[in-house]
Amino acid sequence: MVPGSDAHRLTIMRVESLDTLLAAHRAYLLGWNIGMAGSPDLPTYRSEVPHAPLNGVLRVRGRAPQDALAEARHRLEGVPRIWWVGPDSDAGTGDALASLGAVQLARMPIMTVAIDEASTAPTPAGLHIVETTDLSEFVPAYARVSGIRPDGIAATMDREKAFSGDGTVIRLAGRLDDGQIAGTAVAWLSHGLLTLYFVGTQPEHRRRGIGTAMTRAALDLARERGIRAAALTSSAAGEPIYRRMGFRTVGTFQLLSF
Repeated sequence: MVPGSDAHRLTIMRVESLDTLLAAHRAYLLGWNIGMAGSPDLPTYRSEVPHAPLNGVLRVRGRAPQDALAEARHRLEGVPRIWWVGPDSDAGTGDALASLGAVQLARMPIMTVAIDEASTAPTPAGLHIVETTDLSEFVPAYARVSGIRPDGIAATMDREKAFSGDGTVIRLAGRLDDGQIAGTAVAWLSHGLLTLYFVGTQPEHRRRGIGTAMTRAALDLARERGIRAAALTSSAAGEPIYRRMGFRTVGTFQLLSF
């Protein structure tokens, strides 16, 4: 089997199954939860941060959509939230929720790569990527890019400090020579995988390859720890960048809101 071939990638993905990837994703978001997580057929997470992606429903299995909606509303009342409808939800869940009034916010590809097969990426001149534990700098940096409002930053820092999930969080900051954080990435090591969150570049520093370098740094860190595969969900803007690095789509999330 030729390294880099489609057959080789598929072999890696059989080992690192989609079910495992989705379990790692659920584990990360449940790490933000301070509410009622519920049962495996309707897991929810509530962070109290006024930012919809940090509160929501992770999947629906074996539940009537009307019942699932009523229960989720009860658990998540008072916070903005989203429904992640992906391969781990029952077939037809998205259409059923739409018939009840849900609006689709986005379709996000679920992308994976075998770390040894990912392309290399140079680190831009003057950028230094290091692990950080200083949330007072790191959270405002990713909040600015991710759309977390200024009035939600304090709650986000509190939840980051209290984060408790089935895995390890490593926060990477891309600092310029003057110490300013230009790029961020959160590496989540769980279920034998690296899953990436909050990969972003400050608007004034975009188009320099910083986001690619942050992703590559996270891949290198994971490989050093024996991790073989990485995954993420991508925005439309980020998808071409990840494809150039070797990531391939293995599924899709519908992000819905009521």
